[in-house]
Amino acid sequence: MGKRKKQAKVLRIFRKVHRTTGALLFIFFFFVSISGLILGWKKNSNGYILPKTQTGTTADLKKWLSVDSLHTIAITTIENKFTDRTFQVDRIDIRKEKGSLKFIFVDSFYEVQLDGANGNVLSIGKRRSDFLEDIHDGSILDDYLGTDGYIKLIYTTVMGVSLFIFTVTGFWLWYGPKRMRKAGKA
Repeated sequence: MGKRKKQAKVLRIFRKVHRTTGALLFIFFFFVSISGLILGWKKNSNGYILPKTQTGTTADLKKWLSVDSLHTIAITTIENKFTDRTFQVDRIDIRKEKGSLKFIFVDSFYEVQLDGANGNVLSIGKRRSDFLEDIHDGSILDDYLGTDGYIKLIYTTVMGVSLFIFTVTGFWLWYGPKRMRKAGKA
């Protein structure tokens, strides 16, 4: 088999791999791209995708209430707003330089921001970005199916390998014909 025929065969194989991978994973790439695009704008969404971080009265931690007291205030605040369920804190995001804390809750996509010094409620907001991140990284499938992170691991591995395959095959689909034309002229 001649050199040109070998190059053409490789090009056909790459085209088939590129097309098949794209067809099989189209819906996943669609969700990853749209969620990634929206997540890129989360801090510039005027508080719609991710609530703006509010500013408390002081950044001096010595003047702050205890985390336990602030935790109690946050739980009471969110449970008074949504009386039909109970809440559990997933994480606490301390913004020392802003003088505030964000209490983020498990399975609710809500947060309560408090002033660290006096415990005043600065905001109660919906974290749409957390839902979008769950879509983007496949966590939503784990949550829905009740698995312990395995689906997310498989999902991110498949998507990462597929993106690598797309990059390699896409480059070759662009470069291969150029190389063949150049070799044909020589």
